[in-house]
Amino acid sequence: MARSKLVFLLPLVVSAILVSSVIASSDVPFMVVNKKVSQSRLKSGAEQLIVSIDIFNQGSVTAYDVSLADDSWPQDIFEVVSGSTSKSWERLDAGATASHSFVLESKVKGAFQGSPAVIKFRVPTKAALQEAYSTPIQPLDILADKPQEKKFEWRLLTKYGSQVVVLLFVGLFVYVLVSPSKSNAAKGSKKKR
Repeated sequence: MARSKLVFLLPLVVSAILVSSVIASSDVPFMVVNKKVSQSRLKSGAEQLIVSIDIFNQGSVTAYDVSLADDSWPQDIFEVVSGSTSKSWERLDAGATASHSFVLESKVKGAFQGSPAVIKFRVPTKAALQEAYSTPIQPLDILADKPQEKKFEWRLLTKYGSQVVVLLFVGLFVYVLVSPSKSNAAKGSKKKR
């Protein structure tokens, strides 16, 4: 699973680095936007999603009127618990980072594929708004029936642990009695000469 994520993200990272090195040499902002989602099951039978979006201005100039919109969460499936799916900043300086997060809750079971967040910003040299998109998220399986993981059986350890320890001590004691010591072996080799 981790390998498939790495294979999926590796081309994105390499292309972002190549493009950023080309664009960083010109006088424009270059936005690298990372979108992450973490899931947790609540006791109430719902699933909570924490969405984090990090915006990096990798360009050489400041971006103005930066706005973030992540409208890929249908209201009939997801409810915004805290925060907002949109945010704006007056400016994002070259080399600076901005972060935004919000919490969603879902009681609807099923698979969900979200789309990237959209970031719009203004460049002083251009009249039109520029757009950037976040990285896509992996498909989410909301309220999935996850198989139980095989856990270590502590019950067996408590039941048979003391017997195993006693057998190990007896075996170690017999080994120490039967095996010759190094000092006796050295004395025996001197007597043979």
